[in-house]
Amino acid sequence: MKEKRIDIPTASGAMETFITHPRGSGPFPAVIIYMDVWGVREELFDIARRIATVGYYCAVPDLYYRQGKIRHEFRNEKNQMITLERLDEHKKEIVRGPLRQLSDAMVVDDTGWILEFFERGEPVRPGGVGCIGYCMGGRHVFRVAGRFPDRFKACASMHGTNLVTDQDDSPHLSAKKAQGELYCGFGEKDRFASVSTIRTLEETLRDGPVRYRYEVHQGAEHGYALPDRDVHDKQAANRDWELIFAMFRRQIPPYAE
Repeated sequence: MKEKRIDIPTASGAMETFITHPRGSGPFPAVIIYMDVWGVREELFDIARRIATVGYYCAVPDLYYRQGKIRHEFRNEKNQMITLERLDEHKKEIVRGPLRQLSDAMVVDDTGWILEFFERGEPVRPGGVGCIGYCMGGRHVFRVAGRFPDRFKACASMHGTNLVTDQDDSPHLSAKKAQGELYCGFGEKDRFASVSTIRTLEETLRDGPVRYRYEVHQGAEHGYALPDRDVHDKQAANRDWELIFAMFRRQIPPYAE
């Protein structure tokens, strides 16, 4: 495997990005990982490495770059990251602060710069790309899939937050423009995955141009898909990977030497 950290130039400054891909010459289909509220960290880099080992070029952009280097981790006695809901109010505010300064529009704009960067000498296969987003990143997946439907062909939103709102620009309405495939993984005990939200997504997306699929994992909590979290549900996460990699193979087949 090869990996590096580079600064992708944007209109707002240099966006530090972790990149990993196989040692072969490529070109490789690209996958972007959209971070959760905690920001970039080794946990997300390991997810990128897992994806890269099967033939993909994987990028993890630091979407908080406008605010400097934001790094938050609170751990328990087992050295697991403590989920946000289990922190006291002071620590919750520390984590939520940077999120308030990051809009969905900023992420969509940053994604345009990432796609442009892929075309400047990187070993990236032209055409369709994939993406996976966690928590707030799951919402960002909806946004970019709707904004760049000709590019994003294999998208996964993992325990996404605020996917359905009463606003005219609700993320689920953005996703109506998506093409290719879109997969959502939900935890049964996730307050962001209400029955109403899941039903609205199914009704909105089932007749659109995107092939939509979702699963609700029994007993799983918000954040279940992240391997370093105290609420990690291994069985649910592995089921997600089974479906995600199958989607990738259909829409953005991996590189093979």
